[in-house]
Amino acid sequence: MKNLFGLFLSTAIFSCSGVKVMNTESAADADFSKAKTFGFYTVKASGDTITESFSKRIVYLQDAIGSEMKKRGFTNAGSNPDLLINIGIVVQEKVQTRETNWQQDGRFTYVGQRNYTWKSTEVELGRYREGTVTVHIVDALKNNMMWKGSANGVIPEKEKNIAEAAQKGMEELFKKFPVAAK
Repeated sequence: MKNLFGLFLSTAIFSCSGVKVMNTESAADADFSKAKTFGFYTVKASGDTITESFSKRIVYLQDAIGSEMKKRGFTNAGSNPDLLINIGIVVQEKVQTRETNWQQDGRFTYVGQRNYTWKSTEVELGRYREGTVTVHIVDALKNNMMWKGSANGVIPEKEKNIAEAAQKGMEELFKKFPVAAK
């Protein structure tokens, strides 16, 4: 967990290699039929890993989640919602590598003394960010979690692609939500 990133948005997250839904789980007593409205917990983050674009990216993610909730008949409430949504985000910088081998990297490259050895090494090909987004949906009145789901994927490099990636990521995640889109 190198970076707590204001997202992802990530979540994430998600255009280059697609979204992977990690897990989803509903509470045994979850009853969404009585809920009509939703809202978001205030996102609190601090530290030197928070970027200047954190707030903007959180809004992208909230918009994507809100869109999925609206497709299922819920309304975004300004105050006193039936459901509260908590968002957790983890972003890691990853390194893509390949291993050298004598057939591709060592053949005919050494001419000289006979007492040398070839040592296989890892060669860095590139760096990318991978994000995981966890969404908790909580019964606001009882303060009980009703559903949770996590998804991860590669975060686009270009700012202009992050909102679209967030939308695609949440579409995939909410396919596992117990209330179907209308």
